[in-house]
Amino acid sequence: MPVAALSKPVLVLVATYAIASLAHFAHNAEYIAFYPGMPAWLSPGTIYVAWLGVTLVGLASLILGRLGFGASALIALGIYGALGLDGLGHYTLALCSEHTLVSNLTIWAESVSGLVLLLTAGVLLGRRLQLKVRRRHG
Repeated sequence: MPVAALSKPVLVLVATYAIASLAHFAHNAEYIAFYPGMPAWLSPGTIYVAWLGVTLVGLASLILGRLGFGASALIALGIYGALGLDGLGHYTLALCSEHTLVSNLTIWAESVSGLVLLLTAGVLLGRRLQLKVRRRHG
């Protein structure tokens, strides 16, 4: 599955999640003092480093796809999307109502777009595996 073989809708999902992830992490970094219950050791720098780590997973999926490792690329893409669900952890620290509107919007944008990306990667991987099984037994 070369990257070029990814459909435009999947690439749009990747871009949507990447933008939502950056928006959420940037908002966290710039407004850390306003996020209720955040650990004192977190700083804008550590937040941007965490975003870079998440983004590297997405980049790895694209590289794996470019190298022809389709199943591995889809697994990495699913992991990349799943990492977006981590933002929901904010609600273990404080209720939704205790966050600002923008905080909630960035959390939910990242989480929903990440979930859609995770599910899409899972469906594509499932189809890929079904096709492989059919070819072996067909």
